[in-house]
Amino acid sequence: MLMQKDLLTLMELDSKDVAEILSIAEMMKGGMAKARGRRRGRFRLNMARLKDKVFVMIFQKPSTRTRVSFEVAMRELGGYAITLNVSDIQLSRGESIEDTARTLSRYADAIGARVYAHDDIVRLARAADVPVINMLSDLYHPCQILGDLLTIKEVKGKLAGLTLAWVGDGNNVCNSLIIGSTLTGMIMKIACPRGYEPSQDALNFAREHNGYVEIMEDPREAVMDADIVYTDSLVSMGKEAEREERLKVFLPRYQVNDDLIALAKSDAIFMHCLPAKRGEEVTDSVIDGPHSVVWQQAENRLHAQKALLYLMLTSADMRYRYSRRRASRGRSR
Repeated sequence: MLMQKDLLTLMELDSKDVAEILSIAEMMKGGMAKARGRRRGRFRLNMARLKDKVFVMIFQKPSTRTRVSFEVAMRELGGYAITLNVSDIQLSRGESIEDTARTLSRYADAIGARVYAHDDIVRLARAADVPVINMLSDLYHPCQILGDLLTIKEVKGKLAGLTLAWVGDGNNVCNSLIIGSTLTGMIMKIACPRGYEPSQDALNFAREHNGYVEIMEDPREAVMDADIVYTDSLVSMGKEAEREERLKVFLPRYQVNDDLIALAKSDAIFMHCLPAKRGEEVTDSVIDGPHSVVWQQAENRLHAQKALLYLMLTSADMRYRYSRRRASRGRSR
């Protein structure tokens, strides 16, 4: 059972939570027929708990993998996903985030949002009575990282002790990777230009939880003997006005190409959260080459999110039943 109602950054989880999500994701990916009724630790999968549950998703930003993987996840769990583009709802006409959250809480069992400003998802979660999932903000992308961790564990057989080299902008994916690496015992080396470092809050979390994160400017130093090489678009959504300036800063030094990835371990894997700007942050020869696991990584968004939804929705039910019991006891006194 997840102790926190919402997932906004990954900081809401602890190491046991992450391990449980990945374990359930592995069971779900391996086939529910084998998983039904099987005990793993304190947990038993009961898919009937998810029947007819409703997950409402709000999109301020366009999406391919996030939207489709969450819609398929809810369908496979026996529930429903409702997709709302922000231009189609009253948020676009001045209704507050808080009023939207209170309204949707009366219809849905959980809410997801893909937003520009992280403060929007924080306000949504504070006002909502049901669990809220950050499906991407300008600061964090926690669901991406759960799928990434599942992929690394599948390929490498473990997480703790591996070295992940991040090359490029210290963006939202990088921030959540810092948290995920800290919670799973991975070493993270970040190569980025000055002025493009990751969030100080994510770095503080790593320091306070004994994580190993090193920031440097030289991508060759970061990638040397790494187990995983990870990059992302150099121009994130919402940063399009900075495109020309950013490309001058990042290219060609921070491009993941054959010469750079050759410095990593011979069995290193290449990861990218997609969509990729081929020829900018990564070359075709790398993303389509033998080191690349980006399509496995994209698929695993589905399995990790199914596990997350299962845990969040069943945990919410348990909290609701517990609160009802407490209220009933109070009235009987």
